[in-house]
Amino acid sequence: MTSVIDGNAVAADVRDDLTACVETLADAGVTPRLATVLMNDKQASATYVSMKQRDCEEIGIAAEDVRIDPDAPAEELFETVADLNARDDVHGILVQAPTPDHVPDEQVLSAVDPAKDVDGFHPENVGKLVAGNARFKPCTPHGIQKLLASEGVDTEGEEVVVVGRSNIVGKPLANLLVQKSDGGNATVTVCHSRTDDLAEHTRRADVVVAAAGVTELVDGSMLSEGTVVIDVGINRVDADNEKGYELVGDVEFESAKEKASAITPVPGGVGPMTRAMLLYNTVKAAGEQTGVDVELP
Repeated sequence: MTSVIDGNAVAADVRDDLTACVETLADAGVTPRLATVLMNDKQASATYVSMKQRDCEEIGIAAEDVRIDPDAPAEELFETVADLNARDDVHGILVQAPTPDHVPDEQVLSAVDPAKDVDGFHPENVGKLVAGNARFKPCTPHGIQKLLASEGVDTEGEEVVVVGRSNIVGKPLANLLVQKSDGGNATVTVCHSRTDDLAEHTRRADVVVAAAGVTELVDGSMLSEGTVVIDVGINRVDADNEKGYELVGDVEFESAKEKASAITPVPGGVGPMTRAMLLYNTVKAAGEQTGVDVELP
């Protein structure tokens, strides 16, 4: 019988463990603080920020909501980030994507103090990740590792196919999975839009991670029996319901479920883990910046 991996339950376990870490910091007079910076007027981004702030408050992390007019000059964002970098009471900074077209993405990633870059996207932190000495693991790849561990999936020696090569998921996940460490030691193939015969690769995989941003790209015919399937995609499609749409993944769930030994749903799979690992990185940052020893889960 196929196991449907409950990302909400695993994320709740992570948050419970982090609550003890926050209490350790509180005993030392430290309150972890995450500052989220929003410079767009997209409702989805505002919703994501609100969810992250609520998550923080539930476990005792202070959440600071910084809003910048999307029409403001780029310098206003960089000055805001510089001020947050300089504050000792701010331990994590997250600039919510996307930023306006007149704000260069690469400059935004480089502007955040690497020690406060809880997304793990600063070039220095990317380099440390690739070198096998990550300061912060990017939230979604780290969450995927936690989901696999929760299912008892040992990636050592396994064939893992990652479908998607983004800087947010595909590339960092592939780097984590090949490293000589727990949750790694896998043989990893990264597929993408230029890959010939995607199904040839996915059928030989023990684990398939779909993170291409293409609605239901992977279906059951592209999997072998017993494959573990992690679906990172979140795609909105028309539906005959009150909202007029529903969310589906990069995997065609019903047919894939017939082949998979374990599979994540959309929603309720990877998404909650991404948010939980943001809390993890914020607590880690607070401990490292203040010198308080916290036992992270």
